[in-house]
Amino acid sequence: MTRSTGNTALLFLAAAFLAGCSKGEKAAGGAATVGGARRAASLTLAQSDVGRAIRMSIDEAVAITGDLRPIETLDVKARLEGDLERVLVREGERVARGQLLANFEASEQTSARRSAEAEQVAAKGALATAQWDYAQAQELFKAGAVPEHDMRVAEQAVATTKARLAAADAQVRATSSNESDTRVLAPTSGIVEKRMVESGERVARGASMFTIVRSDLLELAAAVPARQSNDIRAGQTVHFNAAGRDLDGRVARVSPTVDPVTRSVTVYVQVPNASGAIRGGTAANGRIVLRTVPDALVVPSGAIRQSAASGTAAGSASLVYRIQNQELEPVPVTIGVVDAGRALTQVASGLRAGDLVVVGNVGTLGRGMKVTIIGADSAAAGGAPTAGR
Repeated sequence: MTRSTGNTALLFLAAAFLAGCSKGEKAAGGAATVGGARRAASLTLAQSDVGRAIRMSIDEAVAITGDLRPIETLDVKARLEGDLERVLVREGERVARGQLLANFEASEQTSARRSAEAEQVAAKGALATAQWDYAQAQELFKAGAVPEHDMRVAEQAVATTKARLAAADAQVRATSSNESDTRVLAPTSGIVEKRMVESGERVARGASMFTIVRSDLLELAAAVPARQSNDIRAGQTVHFNAAGRDLDGRVARVSPTVDPVTRSVTVYVQVPNASGAIRGGTAANGRIVLRTVPDALVVPSGAIRQSAASGTAAGSASLVYRIQNQELEPVPVTIGVVDAGRALTQVASGLRAGDLVVVGNVGTLGRGMKVTIIGADSAAAGGAPTAGR
């Protein structure tokens, strides 16, 4: 045999040996063997990867998010053109409805009002005289002392002076309104957000002077998917978290139409803020409570998985991986209410209170896998879903 032929034979024998080893490993299912016995795969979990089935009240809720806006934002504008004498408030000050914010120089308006009032007094006197003359003319006409023409002239004088008095009254109202417009008053109670004028400034009619926000009641406009909006009604409770505070509000209004672009429905939620602790524009996360299920068996939503039956004619089947005797056991479950805001799911059947389950994506899971929980004592005590808002 030549050297080349010998090397070829050795390579062939080595390949056959490796192939035999590979087949042996596949027959063993990839598991290591000790003394001919197969060792089960193991899984190490952190405390955050384990949850406990507990009994608690759970809400069927729709999650919403958005910015809390003041219920009213009012732009105070000048009703006349003139020079400002005083500006009495600044940004951030709280004002009451009807409070004086600023005033214009008002000598011209005051003079016009007084002139109109004088004309009004004169018109009232003229009317009184005309009415007396008319009454005398009527008596004399009945007695045949004056012709009918004189009585008609007196009657016409009464009508003319009544019209003069009406015009004087209108002029008094107009000039009084102009004079009152020199006093800029707060249209509502609230807080001055912006001040755009200064004392001594010439202000044009219609120019913006102040912005006042009413923040004792805040409103959030949330877009809810149309498929989730059918059970939302005005008056339902809403739990919020904003600026690190837990708040309760209510659904005030629901849009009657679906947005054709986003396929969502706008829901308006109002939150009382009498203390002003929450500022307008604060971002908030909330849950619209559709109904509450008391004493429900609850697990973290991340524990719910879909079995291989999903997508078949039998429909979607849910399961959890329960940890029992330090081994994994897949358990089919029937789910009920889902609280998306708190990431909790009701288990109607399949588990018992106190069962430990695997939560989240921790890799490939299978029946019989050995489980090690880091800090097992702490996990057993604190692996339950949080019963927060």
